[in-house]
Amino acid sequence: MRTSIPAAGLGALILAAGAVGCGSEQSPEMTPAAAVAKAAKNTEDITSLRYRMSGTAPGSGQLKGEASMRLKPSIAMSMKVSASGEPATAGEAEIRLVDKAMYIGGGAEMAKEMDGKTWIKFDLSGSDAGKELDQMGSASQAEQNPAAESTFLTGAKDVKKVGSEKVDGVETTHYTGTVTLADLRTSLKKEDADTRERREKSIKQYEKMGIDKLTMDMWVDGDDHTKQFRMKGDAAKGPLDMTITFLDYNKPVTITAPPAKDVADLAEMFKDLETS
Repeated sequence: MRTSIPAAGLGALILAAGAVGCGSEQSPEMTPAAAVAKAAKNTEDITSLRYRMSGTAPGSGQLKGEASMRLKPSIAMSMKVSASGEPATAGEAEIRLVDKAMYIGGGAEMAKEMDGKTWIKFDLSGSDAGKELDQMGSASQAEQNPAAESTFLTGAKDVKKVGSEKVDGVETTHYTGTVTLADLRTSLKKEDADTRERREKSIKQYEKMGIDKLTMDMWVDGDDHTKQFRMKGDAAKGPLDMTITFLDYNKPVTITAPPAKDVADLAEMFKDLETS
């Protein structure tokens, strides 16, 4: 693993999305479009969630990860992710978002090149380091409401029911459709201002990746929540094909910053470079 391994984790942040639940079979009279819209609506009241992810991300190769995220009253996240793509991004990393700061941990391998420090801190509250991170799209991705991407299927014009399937032992109904970013923007016109702002941020991240169309699959449980979704698209640096499976939601999530003695603050490193 190299010091550039955090790129794998940062690339994964864009895929942190959705809502989760479990329950009985879905109402048979609901149309596919109505079922997807209802599941999307149910994402609005989420306060926290846990999920796992797997698939292929442009520039990072194969990714696997698991995360916990708190949305209210403030955003916090903890994610462990591994990548098996290019040597520069292959390996494992842990990401924490706490109090407007992002921490990326690389373990013992990172410590060898960081004077014993196993974490790098990015201040997202307006520092130069935070601004650079945001230019990469990573900071805004981390702070987004993660329900945004799972609602994208509501913008598709060809939503159809695939059938009934079990996901992690939960009975679900599988839906699929294709949506362009232009379709997504058109669908935002009927949403409220907060929803438009959240989804527009997500759309811009896909534009940065060079994606203009997404194929989406959604598995909706009997409580009309998204249990799992899959997104596929062609990006400038390769294919995107990622599946997010939701493990639970609205349960307590506690995330703390790493011990200060183990952290290299990027802002402090910049100051040292400027004065040297």
